Amino acid sequence: MMTTLMSGTNNAESLLPLPGDRIVVVGTSGSGKTTLAGQLAALQGCPHIEMDAIHWQPNWTATPHDEFRVRLAAVLVGDSWVVDGNYGKGRSALWSQADTLVWLDYPLWLVLWRLFRRTVRRVVTQEELWSGNRENLRGVFSRDSIFLWAIQTHPRRRREYSDLPYRPEYAHLVKIRLRSPRQTNGWLARITAAQHVES
Repeated sequence: MMTTLMSGTNNAESLLPLPGDRIVVVGTSGSGKTTLAGQLAALQGCPHIEMDAIHWQPNWTATPHDEFRVRLAAVLVGDSWVVDGNYGKGRSALWSQADTLVWLDYPLWLVLWRLFRRTVRRVVTQEELWSGNRENLRGVFSRDSIFLWAIQTHPRRRREYSDLPYRPEYAHLVKIRLRSPRQTNGWLARITAAQHVES
């Protein structure tokens, strides 16, 4: 079983592993992977790599598999980085180089609420995403809607991440499963405190 941070008990928090130097953050779309990965990268003082930025080309065109793998390999340099994303086409190479896997396993209702807030902000502000792409209302209500994607993939992610990390080829990974924002914040606080002690 993945390590789960129990809220409200300092002893349990002290048993949660600290991350290594090469971290992968996974979870359903809208769970907060990019936010957490950015926070970890800031704490670690290392690059933050969004797999979405590698995958999406202008006009929401997907990067072909072979090119995706080449581009991913090119950014996995150095001894320390944080990557967020679920892309299966880069999983083997990425996970084999990582030392820590963090799974944001939040309830679907929370994921959808976060996704709603994020989407409204992006549509209203016309925030530029990867390769100049922007979200719009037509996309929100299309058959490719990010909300439908989250609903469809949430149970699939739970099946995948309850199994894949425990295969022999990924035995080297430190596995951390976080079930709520409160747990995640507690874990981040522990990382911060540990760094202050070291300094």
